[in-house]
Amino acid sequence: MVVVSVPAEVTVILLDIEGTTTPIAFVKDILFPYIKENVKEYLQTHWEEEECQEDVNLLRKQAEEDSHLDGAVPIPAASGDGADELQQMIQAVVDNVCWQMSLDRKTIALKQLQGHMWRAAFTAGCMKAEFFEDVVPAVRKWREAGMKVYIYSSGSVEAQKLFFGHSTEGNILELFDGHFDTKIGHKVESESYRKIANSIGCSTNNILFLTDVTLEASAAEEADVHVAVVVRPGNAGLTDDEKTYYSLITSFSELYLPSST
Repeated sequence: MVVVSVPAEVTVILLDIEGTTTPIAFVKDILFPYIKENVKEYLQTHWEEEECQEDVNLLRKQAEEDSHLDGAVPIPAASGDGADELQQMIQAVVDNVCWQMSLDRKTIALKQLQGHMWRAAFTAGCMKAEFFEDVVPAVRKWREAGMKVYIYSSGSVEAQKLFFGHSTEGNILELFDGHFDTKIGHKVESESYRKIANSIGCSTNNILFLTDVTLEASAAEEADVHVAVVVRPGNAGLTDDEKTYYSLITSFSELYLPSST
């Protein structure tokens, strides 16, 4: 087994979700299809609720910003109270959501609606989050060794908490000290990692970031964060240069904590 030694100065482990703690297949084959298959019904059911209207307004604002993009789908504002107009508006939101998802966009407006839809699904017991089998035992071990453990994902903090609160391992939210999403900055921007360190109250070189995406690893490194790239089944392949450059792990159990001996 390959062992990657964690630098002694590291006191915080920052985790990505998709392709790191959780199989990409769960996200791509269960989580995201659920949105596309159920968004219309969800909007029709919850349309009159304040939260749903806030989601729609945010998506409309995003659509206005996206108007210059090829294939962008506008969301008209309500002008009356006709049933036909309502259905046209709902369909426009559905089309906009599907368009954004087809481009794998990470807009806050999209993530917010997705988070609310997943909340309904998780709390109703329609789905449970899945993790690689090495994840939960490793996180428990890290915490016992005195490490703080945080999550950084493009999914909203609300969605993250749902994810870890309704899993095949039960509610494991207590294992994490906090959560970050793209409101603090995008994961491919080095400044995001400086902001995270500032929020936690540590130096960037006190953080070890685990991700399967080398663009994110590179951005974290620029901010003087330690990184290891996680190689999991179904993840995108790495170039030979990336395999040589980065510390690679295939399981969280391959991380060696000097402080735990």
